[in-house]
Amino acid sequence: MSSLTSTAPGAAVPPHQPAAGKRPVRRVLPGFHLTLGYTVLYLSLIVLIPISALFFKTFSLTWEQFWLAVTSPRVLASYRLTFGASLLAALVNLVFGLLVAWVLVRYSFPGKKLVDALVDLPFALPTAVAGISLTALLAGNGWIGQYLEPMGIKLAFTPAGVVIALIFIGLPFVVRTVQPLLEDAEKELEEAATSLGATRLQIFIRVILPHIAPALLTGFAMAFARAIGEYGSVIFIAGNMPMISEITPLIIIGKLEQYDYAGATAVAVVMLVISFALLLVINALQAWQRRLSGAPA
Repeated sequence: MSSLTSTAPGAAVPPHQPAAGKRPVRRVLPGFHLTLGYTVLYLSLIVLIPISALFFKTFSLTWEQFWLAVTSPRVLASYRLTFGASLLAALVNLVFGLLVAWVLVRYSFPGKKLVDALVDLPFALPTAVAGISLTALLAGNGWIGQYLEPMGIKLAFTPAGVVIALIFIGLPFVVRTVQPLLEDAEKELEEAATSLGATRLQIFIRVILPHIAPALLTGFAMAFARAIGEYGSVIFIAGNMPMISEITPLIIIGKLEQYDYAGATAVAVVMLVISFALLLVINALQAWQRRLSGAPA
């Protein structure tokens, strides 16, 4: 009898022996524990420690001092402008971002690749450059503002200018979130609905919209969160008038310039908590989108 024992069909291969015809798995990165250690260290240095320092600085205030710092009339006015303008800009991008994505996916026209590349311009363009450009266009002596102001329409150095700047920086989030789903949409369903007598509006509401709704909500939340923290493109066009066109990030910068570090961190903590809540919402929406598409969580 041969000294080599044969393995019965269906028998498990011993863990120390690789399966026949298969090479042992070689991982590019080191083992799990070492990789996890590097990940935790990196996140601690870049994210957790700075955020912890922010909270520790805020703890130097009493509750009454903290409440006064974050609810003063000037700060409340900045909250209203920041969150109100961000919400309005995100709603505008929700509609027009969908239209831009629809045109880029469903139609062919000269210069389509150029238009597709221009959508990403707010990502690559420094925000200060965007703010200066918008101010040059919309100011009273600008290319567009010189025709609007005689009609009583003033955009630069007003809250309306803030909304325009936030629309500019938030548009790519909606377009790039919705565009892949529109490309993957099954046109056979639309053709079937058409053959059953459905109108274009019914096809959009009952066939297309349910498919892209999670992506639309995700893009809306991302544009809203991005607009809340925007600074560079807004300060040039806002006018920065207290109680009128002053955003919350500018309030924080102003307190730092006055060496009111505790007051600045108090307002920053409020913005941080709200931003973190929005991040949780975005993650929940993305998980919902993955579940609907059947992708692994």
